[in-house]
Amino acid sequence: MINDLLLVGSLLFIFGGALFAYNFFGKAGLYAVTVIATITANIEALIMIRAFGMEQTLGNVFFAVTFLVTDILSETEGKKEANKAVWIGVFTSVFFICMTQSWMLYTPSESDWVMPSITAVFSNTPRMMISSLVVYAISQLIDVQLYHLWWRFTEKHFGDKRRFLWVRNNGSTLISQILNTALFTIFAFWGTYEIGTLFSIMISSYVIYIVTSLCDTPFVYFARLIKERKDKRLATTAH
Repeated sequence: MINDLLLVGSLLFIFGGALFAYNFFGKAGLYAVTVIATITANIEALIMIRAFGMEQTLGNVFFAVTFLVTDILSETEGKKEANKAVWIGVFTSVFFICMTQSWMLYTPSESDWVMPSITAVFSNTPRMMISSLVVYAISQLIDVQLYHLWWRFTEKHFGDKRRFLWVRNNGSTLISQILNTALFTIFAFWGTYEIGTLFSIMISSYVIYIVTSLCDTPFVYFARLIKERKDKRLATTAH
């Protein structure tokens, strides 16, 4: 029960944090969230928990916020800025892999006590991070493409650019998350867990992503409202 509550609390805190960052720092705030999420999710993904009756990695929520970020940017700032967030995440992963692996090249002093723990965590990180890097880039770029495909589709058929945000938000994320979940589970955990556990991770991860995708829709609406209010203030000031 405690894990369930902590997971829900984490979801609200992280999604709320992304909205807070956008409100006060604009798109730069969302780029910062991308960096934080990319690093944190790949460490958390090493931790297995049981919540809501399913075995899952702890990194699911932080991975989910990266899709919220690109959806907000797609909706409010455009496709170019959304793709930029993806490439910032890729750069962060590469940089983080290089730095964490360099730590283990050092010879610790006699008084050191933390290196065994660092080695235990980050010796698994290269595979995790490389898997995440490849899957993240593929699934996120597809998500951005799908978001704008859905947008063009609804605008063409209903003649309204503003309506059906929930369709493009969920339609893009739920499809791209199938690919994200399957590829990451196979690349990151193949040989580490038994087949049954892999399927459990895959199914639970996708269920979590379905829930987080549905939960993040109001945050995209709020982000668009923030953008419109800022634009209105700027227009008023200009006059």
